[in-house]
Amino acid sequence: MQLEKRERSLLGLASIVIGFLFIVLLKTQGAAGGQVTRQETAVPSLIQTEQENQQISVDNERLQLELAKYAQGQSASTLADQQLQEAQMNAGMIAVNGPGVRITLDDSKRVAIGQEDPSSFLIHEQYIREIFNALWNGGAEAVAVNGQRVTTNTEVFCGGSYIQINGTRQMPPYVIDAIGDTNNLSSSLRFYFVWDKLGDFQLQYGITRKLEVLKEAVIPAGKLRNYHYAEPVKEGT
Repeated sequence: MQLEKRERSLLGLASIVIGFLFIVLLKTQGAAGGQVTRQETAVPSLIQTEQENQQISVDNERLQLELAKYAQGQSASTLADQQLQEAQMNAGMIAVNGPGVRITLDDSKRVAIGQEDPSSFLIHEQYIREIFNALWNGGAEAVAVNGQRVTTNTEVFCGGSYIQINGTRQMPPYVIDAIGDTNNLSSSLRFYFVWDKLGDFQLQYGITRKLEVLKEAVIPAGKLRNYHYAEPVKEGT
């Protein structure tokens, strides 16, 4: 009978110890889980903070540049005017002048005879486009043809007896003016096959291919484009 009481006492004590250990284990797991959760939450937060700091640094550099200009005595309106003028210059919306070259292309005054190809006596739109490419490649800062400023929106295609440029019908002679380093512009033309081809056609068929160096060329302003469908992309979208 005494043995049974002793066994019951030991069993009760064991139950108390096991219960205590179970409670301690639950608390430990809860604390560890909370720590993991805090770590998982902290990592994205740190990344976001770093990104925000980088953006603040970029904005600060831009503001420092603007403040430096203000310190030099430039007002906000003056800076705005300068920025607007730069944008207009890049878009070709301002008339400009400077040293450059002038290229004159004209149809032949002679009529094809016999087996001669009549198209060889004419200036075609592809000749004009390739000369544009040669001039841009030579560092041209502004280009115009027959008084039409060449911009990113300029089209050049044949419309039968005329060539359409900027929505206008142009007839020969085609006078192309370009502003830039005159040596580079002249040299770039000679690297293009079309220039030699036009030289051969000048000798064989009588077309006009003329190159002049100008101390001052005047390039007119381009025309603004009306946008009906395109809209600026909003930041953050």
